[in-house]
Amino acid sequence: MNDIIKNIEAAQLKADVTEFAVGDTVKVYAKVKEGNRERTQVFEGVVLKRQNGGARETFTVRKSSNGVGVEKTWPLHSPSVEKIEVIRHGKVRRAKLNYLRDRIGKKAKVKELIK
Repeated sequence: MNDIIKNIEAAQLKADVTEFAVGDTVKVYAKVKEGNRERTQVFEGVVLKRQNGGARETFTVRKSSNGVGVEKTWPLHSPSVEKIEVIRHGKVRRAKLNYLRDRIGKKAKVKELIK
């Protein structure tokens, strides 16, 4: 039974997934359906966490909009996510950046990783 589920989930994986990590600043191009029209909406922010793995993998992005923190979580292999564009790589030492939720302004920045 377990092999059957693995085969079904493997067929649903996207072939071209952008490599990004926690702490990176990314632009997520998501498809939004409004009535009978469909458009692309861009959400730019810092990746707080990546959870699970395989077809069920999700990632959370946080940004500040008009002084209010906004977080969105997407399934990584969802057809509603068109593409993920990495703006800059962050230098972090944690797998989940939940501490950024309590910070405002410059304190909420993540240092850039220079290679």
